[in-house]
Amino acid sequence: MKVYKTKQDLIDEINKTYNLFIAEFAEINNKDIHERVIGIDKTPSEALAYQIGWLNLLLSWEKDELAGKKVETPAPNMKWNEIGKLHRRFYDAYKQLSLSELLKKFDSGKNDFVDWIGSLDEKVLFGENQRKWASSTPSKWLVWKWLHINSVAPFMSFRGKIRKWKKAKCISAV
Repeated sequence: MKVYKTKQDLIDEINKTYNLFIAEFAEINNKDIHERVIGIDKTPSEALAYQIGWLNLLLSWEKDELAGKKVETPAPNMKWNEIGKLHRRFYDAYKQLSLSELLKKFDSGKNDFVDWIGSLDEKVLFGENQRKWASSTPSKWLVWKWLHINSVAPFMSFRGKIRKWKKAKCISAV
């Protein structure tokens, strides 16, 4: 996993991988966004919904913790070994949106996410035990790691999946 020295390094990587990922949707037709292809576990709609869901979830954890609320990770009444149910919630929440609506919502969510990171002190990002939600699992990840795992990492891996999806659909890759 990539390690960051500063919050600007993290922000730059989020923006870079976001731009690469989002560019893959340029040739995708709205009528095809729910279509499954063999060997790819997410439709284009699900890939975007997953990202929107996780970015918003992380922001909600932060908002709730700062408001003094107890944050239940990954979500209220859900355990980490039930993460598929959470993803299904994301897919269902956004399945009615068109591709352009999903892209706008994703762009807005990414911008809010990056703005939030920009507002954080380096100590919060890179120090131990800075947020209860970040320390809520046995791994006790630092905040930056949670942010990477739910932005940069899936932006990169889902980009490859969307490229494979387009190839299977015979849509030229960017």
